[in-house]
Amino acid sequence: MTLLEICQKAKASRGVLVTAETEQKNKALLACADALVQNYEEILKANAVDMEHGKEKGMPAGLLDRLLLTKERIEAMALGLRQIAELPDPIGRVLESFERPNGLHIEKVSVPIGVIGIIYESRPNVTADAFALCFKSGNVVILKGGSDAIESNKAITAVLQKGLVSSGFPKDVVQLIAETSREVTTEFMKQKEYVDLLIPRGGAGLIRSVVENSQIPVIETGTGNCHIYVDKDADLQKALPILVNAKTQRIGVCNAAESLVVHKDVKDAFLPMAYAALKEKNVELRGDAAAKAILPDIVDATEEDYGKEYLDLILSVKTVDSLEEAISHINRYNTGHSEAIITENPDAAQKFQKEVDAACVYVNASTRFTDGFEFGFGGEIGISTQKMHARGPMGLRELTSYKYCITGNGQVRG
Repeated sequence: MTLLEICQKAKASRGVLVTAETEQKNKALLACADALVQNYEEILKANAVDMEHGKEKGMPAGLLDRLLLTKERIEAMALGLRQIAELPDPIGRVLESFERPNGLHIEKVSVPIGVIGIIYESRPNVTADAFALCFKSGNVVILKGGSDAIESNKAITAVLQKGLVSSGFPKDVVQLIAETSREVTTEFMKQKEYVDLLIPRGGAGLIRSVVENSQIPVIETGTGNCHIYVDKDADLQKALPILVNAKTQRIGVCNAAESLVVHKDVKDAFLPMAYAALKEKNVELRGDAAAKAILPDIVDATEEDYGKEYLDLILSVKTVDSLEEAISHINRYNTGHSEAIITENPDAAQKFQKEVDAACVYVNASTRFTDGFEFGFGGEIGISTQKMHARGPMGLRELTSYKYCITGNGQVRG
C-alpha cells in the first residue's frame, strides 16, 4: 500500500471513531489487549530479528534495551491497554457552558483531533501505547516507526488490527507505514490534507527534523537531559537511592537522570557515597574541577557533557555554590523535561519548583516517574517539552481538541 493510500484510508476511517460509543471502544481495547498476550510468541519472534540486526549494527546498550521485548513487557503493553479502557472517555465532555444576553446557548465540547501521525524510533511498545491512546480519544493513528524495530512494529500492528476487526472496527483506524526510508518519512510530513497532527518520539535528531520540516502541526516531545540537584539541606540517605534509581533503573529512557548537581556544603560527604554506589552499577562520572578534587579517578567534564542526553551509563557532575547557581545551571542545559531537587528545606523546594523551567519538577523523588502510566494516565503518547496545548506526559485529554456548539431560537445578528 502506498503512503497516499494509507493516509486516504485513515481519513476515511475518522467517521467510524467519531460515532463510536465508549463501550464499543473499551470492548475493542480489551480485545486488542487479549490479542497481544495470546500472540506474544509471534511478536517475540519478530523482535528477535530486530534485536539481532541491532547487535550487528553495534547499537548501544541503552537503545538495545529500548528495542527489547519480553513476555513481561508485552504483558505490560496489554495492561496499558486495559487501563486505558478503564479511564473516562475524554470525548463529548462539556468543558464550558454559558448563555449570551441574546439567548444563544453556547457549549464548549471536547472532540477528537482527527488523524494523528506518530514518527518514532526503536521503541516497539510505542506502537501499542500510541494506538490505544489515540483510539480511546477517538483519533485514527498512522504509525511510522524506525527501521530498527520494523519487524516488531509490523507484528504488533497486525495483532492490534486482529483485535479491532474482531470487535467490529475497521483495521484502518491503526496503520503502520512499513517503508522505512527517509524519503517516505519526509513525504509523510507533507500530508497535511489527511493528517491533522504529527508527534515525533525519539532522539534529538529525529525531533528536530520533524519540527523543522513538517507541514503538519507538530507537538514536540523532547529529549531528556534530566538533573538531580542535591541541596545543602538534603537528607543524603534519601538522596542516594533517588540518584541511583534515576540514573540506573533504566538507562535508555528520556526521564533517566543524565547530570548530578551538588551543593558545595555537601559535596565532600555526598560525592564519595554517590561514586561508590554508581560504580557498582558501572556508571562513569564526568565532573568539574571541584568534583575531581574529591574523586580524582573520574573523567574531566566538558561543556558538551553538561548538555548531553547520554542514554548510557555516564553521568555528568557539577558542583555549585548556591541554590540560585543550581537553578541557573539546570535552566541553561536542560531540555525542559524533568528535574529534581533533594532537600528538607521547604523554601528551597518551593523556589526550585517555581523557577526551574521544565515540564515536570520533582522534590525528593526520582525523575523516572515522568510517565503517563505512573501519572495514572494509563500510558502516554509522549512527554511534551513544549508549552502550547500539552506539556509533560500526554494522556487522553491531551489528544483532544474542542468545538463550540451553539443553539439558538431564530437569532440573527444586527
